[in-house]
Amino acid sequence: MKIKIKERLDLGDLVTYIPNKDLPRYNWFYFKEGFSRDFVFYMLDIFKAEEGEWVLDPFLGSGTTALSSREKGLNFIGVEISPLFHMIADVKIRDYDIEELNKYRDMLLKTRYQRIQLSNVHPLLRKAFNIHNLRDILLLRREIMDIEDIIYRNFFLLALLNAASKVSLLWKEGSRLKRIKRQNIPPFKEIFDRVTRRMIRDVDELELKPVEIYLYQGDARRMTQVGDSSVDYIITSPPYLNKIEYTKLYEVEYLLVFGETRVNPIRSYIGMVPDSSILRKNIDYLPRDIPPIAKAYFSDMYQVMHEMYRVLKEGGRVAMVVGQGVFPDRIIKADEILADIALKIGFRTPEIWIVNKRIVTRARTIKIGVARESIILLRK
Repeated sequence: MKIKIKERLDLGDLVTYIPNKDLPRYNWFYFKEGFSRDFVFYMLDIFKAEEGEWVLDPFLGSGTTALSSREKGLNFIGVEISPLFHMIADVKIRDYDIEELNKYRDMLLKTRYQRIQLSNVHPLLRKAFNIHNLRDILLLRREIMDIEDIIYRNFFLLALLNAASKVSLLWKEGSRLKRIKRQNIPPFKEIFDRVTRRMIRDVDELELKPVEIYLYQGDARRMTQVGDSSVDYIITSPPYLNKIEYTKLYEVEYLLVFGETRVNPIRSYIGMVPDSSILRKNIDYLPRDIPPIAKAYFSDMYQVMHEMYRVLKEGGRVAMVVGQGVFPDRIIKADEILADIALKIGFRTPEIWIVNKRIVTRARTIKIGVARESIILLRK
């Protein structure tokens, strides 16, 4: 079966985080690799989704699909390997008591200054903040960790991350952290005051419908928590081929939440810790000349998409945002290869919408080709 490909460049901004910047709850954490609420709403409208149906995101990220589904009145299941992003998504979709939030906020803002020793602080944190803000961040973190109710503890941990990002000296550039020069950096406690006030106001302003939501920390290649033929729709975006190692890029956030980086040096090609009980399948119909890392990536994605097929109901729909793989000597058409894998697994009527295109060069002048970002649409 021939795969239908068409351009939909009008949707380009929707598969970025940009439309979320001014939306309550959605903007509690800046996840530059994520897509927008408007994209999820658009796809749910295309699918003619109805309240009470089930949506799955096997790469939950910072929770945009979860929060969008709750706004629309759809039940939701999310799977996320990262404990950091699992926590962030959970905070975004929770119900809170405004009085409790204000009580904890007042308590935290009344914390008296204490001189925090920095001798044992991770070097990356010392690099990320000036000394005054770092001491305030660590002092406030200590107070937050004393909150017994984990729901409210995590709310203020996310507020801490949000405020800390606004006084950071590190910038996420591509797949690395780059130290930048900043003038007139505001005091952290002043930013924390503003951030928590806004987040509490957001809780009151954004209406969320009562639905069933299950968020699991787990591996998208083996979604044992999700039953066969149990979900109506899948809206997701897997890590892009050869693009970003998310755990390393968010190392500062890991340190602030967990006190350690939790970066495992042995990782699979879709950004997950490998599971020795899952045998990597050899996809012998892949182009023979593609790099080994690309073959491993598509092997991982074969397992993910096989799981997606298993958990979808008959007639269920998929929207998956993917990017092409950029290598020094070529661009690998990941969207077409993934659509072809979907066909072989059993999905029907695959369609590719090209939503973004960019010219890729090396050494600034040598053109490699045009890389595109696409939405793959599938039906079981």
